Amino acid sequence: MTIVAKMQDFGQRMRFLAFSIVLNSAANALTISTNLGSAVWTGSSVNLANWIHVPLGTTLFGYGIVITLMNQLLLGKFDRRRLISNLLYIVPFSYLVEWIGYFWDWLGVGHLSLTGRVIVDIIGLFGVAFAVSIYQRCNIIMHPNDDLSYIIRFRFLHGSAVIAQWASYLPPVIIIVLSYLMTGQLHAIGFGTVWALVTQGIVMAWADQHVFPSLKHHVDV
Repeated sequence: MTIVAKMQDFGQRMRFLAFSIVLNSAANALTISTNLGSAVWTGSSVNLANWIHVPLGTTLFGYGIVITLMNQLLLGKFDRRRLISNLLYIVPFSYLVEWIGYFWDWLGVGHLSLTGRVIVDIIGLFGVAFAVSIYQRCNIIMHPNDDLSYIIRFRFLHGSAVIAQWASYLPPVIIIVLSYLMTGQLHAIGFGTVWALVTQGIVMAWADQHVFPSLKHHVDV
């Protein structure tokens, strides 16, 4: 590939990346606003924030730092680019989720009928899966939670998106259980969480082929 072609490819990946960050933030915030259950990582963050009484944006940021360090351990070596990549992603994402959530609440998403909220929740969860597929293929900067799935997928599971997604859910499930044991409450856990557990890996695999199919995986694990 020539230098010009590489620059054009990188520019395309950057545009897709910017779009995916906004899509991921908006979709996650939308699922929270429905109060019918969010993607597993998001739901665990909401419960952790409630448990430790820290704003959601700050909780998401701190959570991201912990998973970033876990990713370094799974790689088996120090990867400075990946460390910086994970940190760069969680700064805008963490606070965009909180701020966009205020917008969805202002629109009254939480006051829709049950049927309306179910439909909106599913739309949000599809948006999350699409966004993850897009920025995993870009592989410039990546949320540490999804980078965890990406590392497991290509380093240990020969590219299986479905199994890798399920395997990566162990940390958030542990957080959800601990939060419930400590507070006796569950937030952002419900229909949408079960939907995400069952379908997110499948939807991501479908999105890899059908959502912006010209964008290919740039694997580096």
